[in-house]
Amino acid sequence: MLGYSVTRWLGSALLLSGLSTLGSATLTISSAFQVVEYVPQLVAIQDFEADAQLVNGGVANLARTPDSIDLAGNAETQGLRQFATHKNLRLIYVIAEVAYRLVAKKGSITTPADLEGKRIGTMPGTSAAYFVQRMMASAGVQEGAYTVVSGLPCNQAPCASNSLPEMLKSGNVDAVGFWEPTDQLALDAIGLSNAVIFQNATVYREIYSLYTTAEKLEDTTMRQDIVEFMKKLLQASNKFVTDPDNVIPRVASQVKIDENVLREAWSVHDWKGGLPADLVDTLTEEDIWVAKQDGRSALARADIESFIDRTVLEEAKGDGALL
Repeated sequence: MLGYSVTRWLGSALLLSGLSTLGSATLTISSAFQVVEYVPQLVAIQDFEADAQLVNGGVANLARTPDSIDLAGNAETQGLRQFATHKNLRLIYVIAEVAYRLVAKKGSITTPADLEGKRIGTMPGTSAAYFVQRMMASAGVQEGAYTVVSGLPCNQAPCASNSLPEMLKSGNVDAVGFWEPTDQLALDAIGLSNAVIFQNATVYREIYSLYTTAEKLEDTTMRQDIVEFMKKLLQASNKFVTDPDNVIPRVASQVKIDENVLREAWSVHDWKGGLPADLVDTLTEEDIWVAKQDGRSALARADIESFIDRTVLEEAKGDGALL
């Protein structure tokens, strides 16, 4: 489980040992295989014959080994972390937006403000930790006024004793804030009738994105290959929106999640894809927090503007791809 969490968010557990034995696909994409949000990339390959292959990892792989990796999928938090030291990275598409949930036991807790002085389980340095900070700040409770307790994710019950669902059930924490299906399993662990849920996508939503590099976009052949993949990914995104009954069992099987659990958590995921109008504003604000975690200065708005490249999506849509 530790390897899972680090692979997804910190990028230091790079499971690329099979790269040399993979097929001869035009593009190689690095995305964590243990998360729901990566699967539209797989559907683009399997259902729409995108000429690409996937390896387990994330945006850190693209930043550090661009000769081997062409594209990467990861949450925006890790994208910002890597962009700070690799200014050639480009965010070219948002695959999913996910409204995380803060789950607590009913009783004395009726609003996020009631968690002041309490213990909140999450994973420091990740999008989940930023979500907790944002949700608590929205209730007027600043960092330091509650205790962040590190716990592990869980994709399928029974969850380990040091996983967040079990920590909430046992009372080792008073609330948990995380990505899915960990939050749903936390709800299941304590029972929906015993739970209170805090969620607000305008306060925070994960922005799981697709990344490449400026150099790859400047290469005429590589750029065309990326545009072709984007067309297929747009079709896959459309399938996630219009035919969830087809994709939910496949996602559950691929990521090893109980299908019923995934169905319960499905509605927190927005699969329409694109590049939101508020992306620059959102990432500029978020990087203040990421920079603080990493001990660096926050990126300027102009840097964030250069991080986002809208031209690949525009070209793919201009060629008649599904929106």
